[in-house]
Amino acid sequence: MWVSPEDVLLAGALWITERANPYFILQKRKGHGDGGGGLAGLLVGTLDVVLDSSARMAPYRILYQTPDSLIYSIIAHGSSRKEITEHWEWLEHNLLQTLSIFENENDITNFVKGKVQGIIAEYNKNQIVKEDDDTDKFKEASAKFRKIFAMPEEEKLVNYYSCSYWKGKVPRQGWLYLSINHLCFYSYILGKEAKLVVRWADMTQLEKSATLLLPDVIKVSTRTNEHVFSVFLNINETFMLAEQLANIAMRQLLDNKGFEQDCSLPKLKKKSPKKVSALKRDLDARAKSERYRARFRLPKDEKLDGHTDCTLWTPFNKMHILGQMFVSTNYICFTSKEETLCSLIIPLREVTIVEKADSSNVLPSPLSISTKNRMTFLFANLKDRDFLVQRISDFLQQTTSKICLERELTGSLNSSDDEVRKQGERTFNLNDSSVPTATQTLMTMYRRRSPEEFNPKLAKEFMKEQAWKNHFTEYGQGVCMYRTEKTKELVLQGIPESMRGELWLLFSGAVNEMATHPGYYEDLVEKSMGKYNLATEEIERDLHRSLPEHPAFQNEMGIAALRRVLTAYAFRNPNIGYCQAMNIVTSVLLLYAKEEEAFWLLVALCEMMLPDYYNTRVVGALVDQGVFEELAREYVPQLYDCMQDLGVISTISLSWFLTLFLSVMPFESAVVVVDCFFYDGIKVIFQLALSVLHANIHQLLSCKDDGEAMTVLGRYLDSVTNKDSTLPPIPHLHSLLTDNGEPHPEVDIFKLVRSSYEKFGSIRSDVIEQMRFKQRLRVIQTIEDTTKRNVVRTIVTETAFSIDELEELYMLFKAEHLTSCYWGGSSNPTERHDPSLPYLEQYRIDVEQFKGLFNVLFSWANGAHSDPLAARFFRLLDENGDALINFREFISGLGVLCHGDLTEKLKLLYKMHVLPGTEPDEPDSAFEATQYFFEDITPDLSNSKSLHYSLSKLNTTDYHHYLKLWNQESKSKLENTKNLPKLNQVSQFIELCKSLYSMFSEDAAEQELYHATATVTSLLLEMGEAGVDDAFQRRNQEENKPKTCEEEAESEQMALMHDIKLEDSSPKDTTTSMAMLISDDETKDDTSMSSYSVLSACSHELDEKLQCEDIAEDTVLVHSDPGADGDKGSRPSGSAGHLDKGLPHSTSIDKDWAITFEQFLASVLTEQALVHYFEKPVEVAARITNAKNVHEVGRPLLSSSDYEISLSG
Repeated sequence: MWVSPEDVLLAGALWITERANPYFILQKRKGHGDGGGGLAGLLVGTLDVVLDSSARMAPYRILYQTPDSLIYSIIAHGSSRKEITEHWEWLEHNLLQTLSIFENENDITNFVKGKVQGIIAEYNKNQIVKEDDDTDKFKEASAKFRKIFAMPEEEKLVNYYSCSYWKGKVPRQGWLYLSINHLCFYSYILGKEAKLVVRWADMTQLEKSATLLLPDVIKVSTRTNEHVFSVFLNINETFMLAEQLANIAMRQLLDNKGFEQDCSLPKLKKKSPKKVSALKRDLDARAKSERYRARFRLPKDEKLDGHTDCTLWTPFNKMHILGQMFVSTNYICFTSKEETLCSLIIPLREVTIVEKADSSNVLPSPLSISTKNRMTFLFANLKDRDFLVQRISDFLQQTTSKICLERELTGSLNSSDDEVRKQGERTFNLNDSSVPTATQTLMTMYRRRSPEEFNPKLAKEFMKEQAWKNHFTEYGQGVCMYRTEKTKELVLQGIPESMRGELWLLFSGAVNEMATHPGYYEDLVEKSMGKYNLATEEIERDLHRSLPEHPAFQNEMGIAALRRVLTAYAFRNPNIGYCQAMNIVTSVLLLYAKEEEAFWLLVALCEMMLPDYYNTRVVGALVDQGVFEELAREYVPQLYDCMQDLGVISTISLSWFLTLFLSVMPFESAVVVVDCFFYDGIKVIFQLALSVLHANIHQLLSCKDDGEAMTVLGRYLDSVTNKDSTLPPIPHLHSLLTDNGEPHPEVDIFKLVRSSYEKFGSIRSDVIEQMRFKQRLRVIQTIEDTTKRNVVRTIVTETAFSIDELEELYMLFKAEHLTSCYWGGSSNPTERHDPSLPYLEQYRIDVEQFKGLFNVLFSWANGAHSDPLAARFFRLLDENGDALINFREFISGLGVLCHGDLTEKLKLLYKMHVLPGTEPDEPDSAFEATQYFFEDITPDLSNSKSLHYSLSKLNTTDYHHYLKLWNQESKSKLENTKNLPKLNQVSQFIELCKSLYSMFSEDAAEQELYHATATVTSLLLEMGEAGVDDAFQRRNQEENKPKTCEEEAESEQMALMHDIKLEDSSPKDTTTSMAMLISDDETKDDTSMSSYSVLSACSHELDEKLQCEDIAEDTVLVHSDPGADGDKGSRPSGSAGHLDKGLPHSTSIDKDWAITFEQFLASVLTEQALVHYFEKPVEVAARITNAKNVHEVGRPLLSSSDYEISLSG
């Protein structure tokens, strides 16, 4: 690229001059390309890699010089020889002659510099230069990354870091490249090159650690290798980015949602580091937004715009609290520096006024925000108040316009249809007016009071309600409430039953989703009503198992409400649909919240607070099970080994976490756990689980098996009581599983919760997230390995491949799928990968991916005809016709080629070519084949061809008919062989011949195989011709028989169709062709003439199309007529003469020319060379190894593990 001229004092240092003229010099940097310049080149190359000079300095440059000066100016540089050569040629053609006109050297210098700057200005004018584009340095690094690792343009580099890679005991200094899909390392030290490529999706462990020798280390593990990197300048940034990219890869494996770059990024600030790409900023912004949403429980599409330090005036204690303000599209949030002191969430939909207050020494740069519920929040010490007010005003304007639009839409709907006002009743009736509907919380409808209305429990409940009302008065009520340590204290004391639903909505963040989606739930219920799928079937099965002991779910009202909520969520999120344990949690939500509120609480639970818990593989619960094991090792180490030996942790954690203790604790106690969970998140569940283990530590240590340990824990949890509950005791099903021993002493739930906070309250949410990442890698890779084992176990009995070979092939199959997800394919990745499907169907590939595997694994993949052959093979394997094949179908085809006998291989080859219409441009008949191959000598038949196509299209047979027949056959080989259809098109036969010739292009016995193939081709053509003669004679005999009236009518109709089909197909009159059918002798002569004209076309096609130049001269492709001047092969002049007479009659060849599989098999068996070729064993292990090492330019076929490090030089 052209650059602004910069002076260079030493033009020859570290550079080699390749071209020169009086004014310009083209140079190449030492140590780059071939002939690097000896020891100096090795040193320069090493320094460039270690010091990152190559990212700042391109390997080629052009200097400008004046004849009498020692100062040079660099005017262009390039990363490739092609780029720099284009610039050099432009200079020679456009500037050299012009410069000779000038007399003054200063004028020449000014002219050259002005011209170069003009080119740069013109380029920038034409290019859309964005403020957030990557810097030139980063673009150079990206180009170097793609060149070194042969990555395509689609593989985006995120960032690169200097580090050391430990290979054995020797560190290699180089550069770590982090791209969207790969971690790569490159080192070049004194001529020795080291490369490493690891796919994020293959990582099983990524951790930051420290040792005595290496204080900061990043360790990357895959299934087969472990890699250690050290000596980072900023290890925290490197690890956080690597962690984020690995998370994206795991997410792609989990639900197939790939990475999409965010185009709406904030502008690049002036103080931003120069070595930051737009993609890196994108990922940084995502990470910040994720932390922001998690901290304040905001909707998943909320994006953080920025944050700033400030103070907040808190009227409840009359103090200015130091903290941070966060501003996003729809919210303003605040959190104190001391986390538990105060936090605040202000939705912009609630804001009425934003204004700048008067500044003073006590209150510098204040900002006042007022809300609809008459609360005013005063922020101060804002560094850039004017800019902040402008941003908030912009967001506020957008929010206001959204609300107005929603009101207009709602108003127009209500005014256009009066019935819509009764939408709630109509929606909730389930098509049956007799079914009662839940218009309030189920708990208030089915509350059973004790006989004593004013007992101490009710008095205590009343006091709790008053405490919360006083709290609302002092700290505010609703979403804008000040959340302080006092709020947490009230939650730990227990939320009153009458306020539970309201506060659950508030603390979970579900209130925001419900406020911004009015009418959403009703629409979902209406759409899902009366529809059935697998999820609805599972829901119906579990409805009566959801809190059956509670009176609210012993009648149709509660069951119907539960059905509507679960079905609506299944339609909202088909990826989850319905999972066991959702019914238990949702039934509790319905007790304390209205139907719509319960729905949004379920959304918050499944999508924010317990991510990935409720899916077919309960990945989130398995991840948290791993986290719980780590926490148990840290906090109860004396119990950990015992629990691991008994295998109890994995059993208890799933049941405890999935149902939030609702299924293992008495109901009135478990809802207190749910109170704390909605306020403090998942850490509450971990704390409580650890407390339960700690409380039973001595009993568990004396247990001898898992059953005894589960009994101990079950009895303890059954004894957890809530003495403050005003509800009558509800029998707990779990208590039925305990033994008949003495009951465990009662445990107060509030004391248990407080004890968990006191002993294990130091567990922080951010630490849990880090531990979750580590466990997520392990869990998802374990699931992938389980899927692989299940697939292999399913098909190992159907094939001759060993288990190890099948596992290697499965990883290659999966890698090809992932590669297409990274860099595009001919089909949508979501159609090919669905984790919810059965194991065999989870990964599928399309025809383009199959071609890639075909070329490296299949022994028939040679020559230019490999792709068409792969396409035919793919269509044969695609049994259901969805343009995708699964692993079983793939192995069935590969198994025949690798382990099948000669007959099976030939049958497969035959089937591939008997399928009609494989190629889009393939002629449909021998008649059209003749015309296709002899366009230059045949008359214009375009009209007849189109008419013939339109008529023949009506009788076209779908190739899936053949596939169904073959797949249903489980009979003997002999019977199976007889049922194969005939190869009845010359064009299909030609494709078969091309496939055969293509297979041998790299074989050792190439010439011998070509001879054998030519002999077989000639033999099969003669067999097909003999069939034509027999069929022709049979027709003549039938025509001479007397006809009935019906047959005469039918023959007249066929003749009419024949005339329509051929009326323009020949310049000769149709009576001429009819006269050719008079006598048998003439018929035979004419048949031979016309058929050999077609055969000559075939031989011409085999000569020209197959491009087999190295066939010996004496090879006979087609036996020509011995009476035709004694010439061998086809003669253009003779062919033209026969073709004119033969074309009208060639329709009989179209119908009658055919060969059977038995003929094909018998012909091949006559040639020993072909027999040896098809019986030759295939080295499967060698082909798999080769496929794993293949690394095509622009499209690497990555293996299941990382590349081995390669050392060269």
